[in-house]
Amino acid sequence: MDELPLDQVRTLLAVVDEGTFDAAAAALHVTPSAVSQRVKALEQRTGRVLLLRTKPVRATESGEVVVRFARQLARLERDARAELGLAAEQGPARIPVAVNADSLATWFLPALTRVPQDHPVCFELYREDESHTTALLREGQVMAAVTSSPDPVAGCTVRLLGLARYLAVATPEFAARHLTGDLAEDLREAPTVVFDRRDELQDTFVRALTRGRSGAGKIRHMVPASDGFRDAVAAGLGWGLVPEPQAAPLLRAGRLVELAAGRPMDVPLYWQQWKLDSPALSAVAAAVAAVAAEALLPQGAGRPWTAPAGTAGAGTAVRGTDRGPARGAAKDQWPGRTDRRA
Repeated sequence: MDELPLDQVRTLLAVVDEGTFDAAAAALHVTPSAVSQRVKALEQRTGRVLLLRTKPVRATESGEVVVRFARQLARLERDARAELGLAAEQGPARIPVAVNADSLATWFLPALTRVPQDHPVCFELYREDESHTTALLREGQVMAAVTSSPDPVAGCTVRLLGLARYLAVATPEFAARHLTGDLAEDLREAPTVVFDRRDELQDTFVRALTRGRSGAGKIRHMVPASDGFRDAVAAGLGWGLVPEPQAAPLLRAGRLVELAAGRPMDVPLYWQQWKLDSPALSAVAAAVAAVAAEALLPQGAGRPWTAPAGTAGAGTAVRGTDRGPARGAAKDQWPGRTDRRA
């Protein structure tokens, strides 16, 4: 195989994006038969099955490699047209980025406002758990991602943005009703607010207090939105770990109390992006890094929270980010800070 025919590569991308062969044919202004023949020819050329013929179709692992190549090719073509002064008819540049809910609710959007608009840019944001944002990179759905993983996806670069801090909080009334004795034991039974079924941040916190014996209680209220999560805790529905920027005003107003003063959680956040010499992507990366430096804690301000081997929860992601599975630790071992809902 000497080359990948570009018309076949673009056709595969259209099928993945549109979901069906018929829809891809309409988008490409060709017949469904032509689309099918191009995809089959590309599969024969690569010697791999590239698509699962489901509804909607899904790329196989090999197909994801070709899809990522197709998106990178489209980005490079757009940048070349822009440098040649031929981009106007193509419309604004599209930059798909994966970002976790808490970053989106606190510091990420201001970063996008700093991206120069010398050439119009359209942002397409994918809200996803941090442990899954790299999957979107790997599949070629996004060009960049805020992630908790320091391990670069193939074909990507990675840089540390900083550390995001979470505080364990509840309303004074909730604390007076449910948290009257030993905090570690009380949190094993108290109602908890969680982001979704994959959110293990509260479990991680309780496991650290109990030296790995137990996670949070069984009464769990799922609120899959960053602001909604904070509001649910502030309404007294349960206790939870809230990003410090969201918790601070409510703590000052007395609407919330910190459950373990001096024991915040920190999780490192990274920026991963395609290895492309793309002016638009570089401008986005620079703006994100600049705002993250202002909003997040610097490296060394806290330690990533990692569970030792054999600890309950070790190696699992916490609310969508590798925020640190439980570290079953004594007080003097408690980590500095950590991020959450990726």
